[in-house]
Amino acid sequence: MSDKDRAILGDGLSMLSQCRRQTGDIWQAHYGAAAIAGYFFIKANHLPGKVEEAVAAENQRMIAKYLQTGTVTRESVSVGSAESRILAALDDTIDGLHWVGHNVIYAAISLAALHELGGGLRHEAADIAELISSFAKTIPGRSWIGYSAAEVKRLTLDEFDGISEITDGDQLSAFILNELASYSVIYRAEAHHDLMGHMLTYSHALNILYDLGYHDYFHRGLPGLLKIVKVLRASRQLDPAEPIRIVSPVDRLPLVEAPRSACLPHQPEYWAGIDGDVIDWDFGHLFKFPFSFYHHWNRVSEAPAKAMENFRYIIHPVQTIIS
Repeated sequence: MSDKDRAILGDGLSMLSQCRRQTGDIWQAHYGAAAIAGYFFIKANHLPGKVEEAVAAENQRMIAKYLQTGTVTRESVSVGSAESRILAALDDTIDGLHWVGHNVIYAAISLAALHELGGGLRHEAADIAELISSFAKTIPGRSWIGYSAAEVKRLTLDEFDGISEITDGDQLSAFILNELASYSVIYRAEAHHDLMGHMLTYSHALNILYDLGYHDYFHRGLPGLLKIVKVLRASRQLDPAEPIRIVSPVDRLPLVEAPRSACLPHQPEYWAGIDGDVIDWDFGHLFKFPFSFYHHWNRVSEAPAKAMENFRYIIHPVQTIIS
């Protein structure tokens, strides 16, 4: 990747670092994480030239909309120093589930960018660490099927869950793809298709930490991820004839099945059918979900085809293949 391409990583880190100062909350950091994800989605996959161009173009449009330029003193910082600061912040929250894992997602993707760049900016590392620290004492998430946020927080795993020990990133990728493949129906809801997408990104973030050598953080983060897995598993047995309990400020009954995307993000037709600005880049998921799914897919030698099929229901759908 060229220096021009790598500049996207610096922009992504800037967007992550600006989030709390601009908005006072944690959510606009989605776009910074998405910018970094778009860069690595291109780098990590052997994509057709048209796909690379389309992803890069959409990424630049998103950055142009959300990056705030300024004149802050640009004091550089080493990877090690920035990494220590971010990991110290993550240390306070990684043992629990906070906002479906965004504390881990933001931390891991920031570290990936810093390693790729060979360093960063001191004030941005401090701001990203503050962003991650702000997840302390936050809820597991806001949208759930069959559970309240308080019940998810109290949820524990036991032998009846049938989850074998996961010791490394390869095992986690295989496990997550098998989980994704197990669903016969996926609903278009924050509590369902979107939660499955975050199952992909949360687990991918743990794999990034594992691959960087932070095995302790990987293992400490697994219980939070597996809570999401357990909650989603309960949705496999939904009976449309029975009352469905949904706790969410945005999802409504009756649940509607997610539309199937006719094409996939590694195909030019997918991006030909996308106008990122119109859909607000699916809140950054336009880049984040493909980056994470293909990470898992490429990591497993015999991935279940059903996982790829079900992924079509998680991404922003493109219904018509454009020739």
